[in-house]
Amino acid sequence: MTALLPPARLGHVAATRKTGDAATRVLTRDDFATARAEITQWDGHAPTPLVSLATLAARIGVGEILYKDEGPRFGLGSFKALGGSYAAQRVLQREVARRTGNEVSLADIRTGKYADAVAGITLVSATDGNHGRSLAWGCQRWGAPCRIYIHAEVSEGRASAMRDLGADVIRIDGDYDESVALAKTEAEENGWFVVSDTSWPGYSLPPRDVMSGYGVMTQEICEALERAPTHVFLQGGVGGLAAGVIAGLRQYWGDAMPRVLIVEPELAACLFESAKTGTATNVAIAEETLMAGLSCGEPSQLAWEILAEEASDFLTIPEAIVAPTVRLMARPLEGDTAIEAGESAIAGLAVLIAIREDAALADTLGIDGQARVLLIGSEGVTDPEIFSMIMEGRDAA
Repeated sequence: MTALLPPARLGHVAATRKTGDAATRVLTRDDFATARAEITQWDGHAPTPLVSLATLAARIGVGEILYKDEGPRFGLGSFKALGGSYAAQRVLQREVARRTGNEVSLADIRTGKYADAVAGITLVSATDGNHGRSLAWGCQRWGAPCRIYIHAEVSEGRASAMRDLGADVIRIDGDYDESVALAKTEAEENGWFVVSDTSWPGYSLPPRDVMSGYGVMTQEICEALERAPTHVFLQGGVGGLAAGVIAGLRQYWGDAMPRVLIVEPELAACLFESAKTGTATNVAIAEETLMAGLSCGEPSQLAWEILAEEASDFLTIPEAIVAPTVRLMARPLEGDTAIEAGESAIAGLAVLIAIREDAALADTLGIDGQARVLLIGSEGVTDPEIFSMIMEGRDAA
């Protein structure tokens, strides 16, 4: 039988988990409920598909593969539409209340009650693409000026998408972490407000709001299931997606919580290294990964609190299996749904297939014929040019 993917050597660290209540303390039930109540009122809101890949599951020998396809989310192509836009709305709510001395609701921001005040509040962030697009979209909706900082390797297609939403886009020569530093510096100098999906000492409210927004996606998943999955694979990056999903799953399923496995590109494995050291650890990115949304060298401290307690395993994948997995999703096995997925979306599926080719690792992780696996398809095609190159077989692009 022809192999689905090229042979892959995976990195694996079994976490030494801490005990605690981070999954209910860092992100509370009220945080998720407030975000859900607001986001479900936004124009264009609709649940995204939870797709069963039954043929693929049978082929690799697992019980079930469920893929949450975030490509259609608000027409922005990514789960991050739930985070950056909501965090922007919360920043504006707090700042308008401070400036006016009034009680200001999220609905007040959504309906334009304080449009004049909002127009004088500039929001900024650094991004690899999807978070910035979400922030720009939110700022356009709420009427706030927006500045987005991108690094040298962010594609022009992603930059153009943010400009089309009204953002001023500033490209720097350095990497993602340097764009984060510049966004912070210029915000401080100009009285602007950073809306980041990563936290640092003294900065936690917007990242908490970002992760609270992701709870909408998790709630949709849970409400569609009669029982919890046995395993969930979650993309790394700074850790915000993983932490937000984990907290939502823990609060919904309790002790029936699935086993949590974190997946990162081997070229940007800050959470993998954090698992090795037992503390949030930065890494230097020497080469950019094709999975642009996961090219992060500095974990979110807030997210790490949750990951340190809840994630059981951390894995890395080589670049060689990224593009083939994108093609496998778009040209699936007979009977499965074709899904046009972005490069970062397929991390969980790529590592799942590779695990099933390694009997010892599959046994260690409990990925057997009864495993019911949840994957987060975090993005659709967010850069058509890159997607076309991949589909044509030009992996190096």
